[in-house]
Amino acid sequence: MAPPATGTGRRITVQIAPRPAAPAPKEGADDKAATVADSGDGIAPRLPAEWFWAAISPSLDKAAAHRFQSALAVLDKAPAGRSIAAPRLQELQTIARAHGRDILVSSIGTGVSPAFALAVIAVESAGRQGAVSPVGARGVMQLMPATAARFGVDPDISAENIRGGIAYLDWLLKRFEGDPLLALAGYNAGENAVTRHKGVPPFPETRAYVPKVLAAWRVARGLCLTPPELVSDGCVFAMERAAR
Repeated sequence: MAPPATGTGRRITVQIAPRPAAPAPKEGADDKAATVADSGDGIAPRLPAEWFWAAISPSLDKAAAHRFQSALAVLDKAPAGRSIAAPRLQELQTIARAHGRDILVSSIGTGVSPAFALAVIAVESAGRQGAVSPVGARGVMQLMPATAARFGVDPDISAENIRGGIAYLDWLLKRFEGDPLLALAGYNAGENAVTRHKGVPPFPETRAYVPKVLAAWRVARGLCLTPPELVSDGCVFAMERAAR
């Protein structure tokens, strides 16, 4: 392996043999959808980032990998005072220092860029392995017990939590035709919620979550020696880049 170019700083990289892809999990109940159930009162609530979803269709019928770039472009067109907050580069660097190797190892043989996984981690837990949600999602990638069981991981061990989270993202991307928006919606609300609502569910948490991860992705890709363009692109973290 060639050394990094002058000025790129240290990098996190690994060399291991690819492992077989995780088997497709059995269909089950939605994981996190219980946190944002339908109100049932006939009143349409004001959804977060309405301006974003007015420009990007949440429909399952519009599933396509290329929607990702369109969604990123929409982030730049936020109305005054309503832009989507993104984590600071230094915050992502801290997460990458703590979990970068596990992210890289777990992404091998998948269609999930380490930068995409890093963005999800930043929004889910800010990298805190001890994080536990009110509904029981645990660890760095906030796995529900059912999801951890589906992928055969211990959610209380950070390396396994990351492996399970990336495996689930990979599975969701395959299920939803490579569409990162639908995959993220499934990660937050459960894949069955996406299917039932024929697209990104109208849950306030989920409608806010998807653009938050996209905003984090734009920062996370800056930590890669070669910034990825797609959520399936590879990435080697350059750990000193944030200092420049």
